[in-house]
Amino acid sequence: MRVILQKDVINLGDAGDLREVADGYARNFLFPKRLAVRANEGNTKAAFHQKKLGELKKEKRKKAMEAVATNLNGKEYDILVKTGGGEKLFGAVTPIDVASILKKNGFELDKRKIEIAEPIRNLGSYKIKIRLAEGIQPVITLHVKKEEE
Repeated sequence: MRVILQKDVINLGDAGDLREVADGYARNFLFPKRLAVRANEGNTKAAFHQKKLGELKKEKRKKAMEAVATNLNGKEYDILVKTGGGEKLFGAVTPIDVASILKKNGFELDKRKIEIAEPIRNLGSYKIKIRLAEGIQPVITLHVKKEEE
């Protein structure tokens, strides 16, 4: 039976793909979970149209993220933190802190897109990678400095 996938299905294909599957697999698994619909002429045209629209949206989003990446890449930011004598910090600098610094500088990013290998617990300079989209990962430098009391 020919079906059009409505959602990504592991080991079968992505949303919008046209696939040939066993009748029982389609009736007992794909259709009840609304993962696919039966392929007919009308559905096929609609699926190809939806797939094209999805690709255009994805391309537009990628271009927007590339523009953000060019603005972010290589930038340096300072963060002032309290220290407990010497180089050790009270607490740590986490992706939440980095996201708030970026927000103050005009970049609204989700904290989950900021990659810090482990929380920063000492003063110094750190390279931080930001995952904007697939293949777009600008790197910023964060200078962790002691807050003057």
